[in-house]
Amino acid sequence: MVRDARLAAEREPLSLVALTREISPAITRCELTHLARTSIDLERARDEHAAYEATLRRIGCNVTRLPGGAEMADAVFIEDTAVVLDEIAILARPGADSRRPEVAAVGAALRHHRPIAAILAPGTLDGGDVMRVGRTLYVGIGPRTNSAGARQLRGLATPLGYSVEEMPYQGCLHLKTAVTPVADDLLLVNPDWVDQSRFAPRLTIAVDPAEPFAANALRIGSDVIFPAEFPRTRARLEAAGIRIHAVAAGELAKAEGGVTCCSLVFRSGSTAGPD
Repeated sequence: MVRDARLAAEREPLSLVALTREISPAITRCELTHLARTSIDLERARDEHAAYEATLRRIGCNVTRLPGGAEMADAVFIEDTAVVLDEIAILARPGADSRRPEVAAVGAALRHHRPIAAILAPGTLDGGDVMRVGRTLYVGIGPRTNSAGARQLRGLATPLGYSVEEMPYQGCLHLKTAVTPVADDLLLVNPDWVDQSRFAPRLTIAVDPAEPFAANALRIGSDVIFPAEFPRTRARLEAAGIRIHAVAAGELAKAEGGVTCCSLVFRSGSTAGPD
């Protein structure tokens, strides 16, 4: 099956795909773990999301927005529903029961691009807990992803040449709230939430202490989408030579969302990932 995907890739033009999902009016009932519930301005959130999609297009992505579903409060956070590797798409089994109905529509969209596998019970896995750096998948074990889910991911990814490492973290919803890649072998980290020494010999940049949620950045090649709400950490990244595309992301942050959460970005017609 993977061989067939690779043969198809040789015949198709390379293009970056970004799957997004519309914001459901039910987002006011979103799942919350570490934040107190505050009012979300739905229209402002939709404006921010549209600007985020426009930024994806400027970087070179072909954006496909899926319907959100009137009752799927967290559907905009599409990253949590799948892990898309070069060779295969692995449908997640979200740790929150309310989010499991989100997966079917994403799986239907991904079938046009990759062979499909899935995480099964008793495993749970949110895509926001899976950070790819080269051929290594770091899997955060926390409130949404368990060791059974990580073991299933390892069983699917290891035969394809990936290594899978379980990574403890604390204080936030997902691993990628605490750490994300911003360049080859360079990670943006909140050292209070994850042990940055675990990523050695890769280099790290710490977020500004006044901006604990600033470690979530979306790298696409040499470009990084980053929340405009964190100027101090942005300055650190730019000083390191990182090309930043700042986007307003304050409303969805109230729902524990970040810039990685709102898209699934991958190359269609290629075995090369977006990094």
